[in-house]
Amino acid sequence: MSEHQEASVAKFKSKEAIIGIVGLGYVGLPLMLRYNAIGFRVLGIDIDESKVTRLNAGQSYIEHIPADKIAAARDSGFIATTDFSRVSECDALILCVPTPLNKYREPDMSFVINTTDALKPYLRAGQIVSLESTTYPGTTEEELLPRVQEGGLVVGESIFLVYSPEREDPGNPNFETRTIPKVIGGHTPACLEVGIALYGQAIDKVVAVSSTKAAEMTKLLENIHRAVNIGLVNEMKVVADRMGIDIFEVVDAAATKPFGFTAYYPGPGLGGHCIPIDPFYLTWKAREYGLHTRFIELSGEVNKAMPEYVLSKLMDGLNNSGKALKGSKVLVLGIAYKKNVDDMRESPSVEIMELIEAKGGIVAYSDPHVPVFPKMREHHFELSSQALSAENLANFDAVVLATDHDKFDYELIKQHARLIVDSRGKYRAPVEHIIKA
Repeated sequence: MSEHQEASVAKFKSKEAIIGIVGLGYVGLPLMLRYNAIGFRVLGIDIDESKVTRLNAGQSYIEHIPADKIAAARDSGFIATTDFSRVSECDALILCVPTPLNKYREPDMSFVINTTDALKPYLRAGQIVSLESTTYPGTTEEELLPRVQEGGLVVGESIFLVYSPEREDPGNPNFETRTIPKVIGGHTPACLEVGIALYGQAIDKVVAVSSTKAAEMTKLLENIHRAVNIGLVNEMKVVADRMGIDIFEVVDAAATKPFGFTAYYPGPGLGGHCIPIDPFYLTWKAREYGLHTRFIELSGEVNKAMPEYVLSKLMDGLNNSGKALKGSKVLVLGIAYKKNVDDMRESPSVEIMELIEAKGGIVAYSDPHVPVFPKMREHHFELSSQALSAENLANFDAVVLATDHDKFDYELIKQHARLIVDSRGKYRAPVEHIIKA
């Protein structure tokens, strides 16, 4: 064991280490709170000046992370900064930056690369660098390793490099950062040892794998498993609907089998920063090896078609009452990508809104978690959330239930909406003015 390795392990075990978290979003903030709660000094680094200002004022910009937790962390030593020179103070640097796709559905590694380049001048002996962003197998070796070693540090001896994918599930009350097992792969056995010392303090169970590549592939398999199974059940939904069968009844019945079946429920498409995006990292990397990932591409096609399917159901419903979509007023319920959160990334609801608008419909939305439509890279709506009242609901020609937040009054909606297009299976009993989508 090198002296640097020994010193680093001891520092994490004694909680004397300073933890640097780079990227203070849905992944970085919960991790910061966890390290802060168990007595570590945490430095948060982000390029977004407004985020840093809000955190240092004890405010939160993520709905399910309360401001009082941020304020408590600040009062017990947490500081946020945009100053990358402070990287040299940190013993661990945990990278939680976005890895989106570009318009050709290829990995956009600019956040990871630019962040690593910004850290580079301030790296020193004894540090560990951990990448948590979801990415293709080989990223840590190909992109981080050469950059970390550029200044003469040697990975595995004087500095340590690991990949440990995030596994946050916002809005899920059954799991928190501490209780979700953490997969980790090191570039060398020494890197893995230091990584286990870093994460073992904060997470109940650490799962070691043999390499950074294996850890990268693990995260992709988890998300591809979901994407493929959701694609399958979305395809089954279309078939079941044509046959006059309720797919939700079928999934519930199948889920009573105590082995060999996992329940996945259909919806209006895929949303969030993981499931619609991550599978295509593997598709892209597999091409380098002359391979085609057909399951991934097929499920992507099926899931991508779901907003159009919801639109067709809306048009059918309006048609039945002698109306065209053009000129009709449509209220979309729920524009976050999943229930009970405020996260809008890749939300199929937004795509449904655009499709309605493109056909000449007049679109509005209601979402208790998103009071004003946010500025998004690719979508632009100047809208605020509509209050749900008997009078307001009756004003719309149709209501599309896109995201089934618990805060919605489903009985009120059922009583006063003229037409409901239900893409989430909230209304199970057949009712004349409710269409399953």
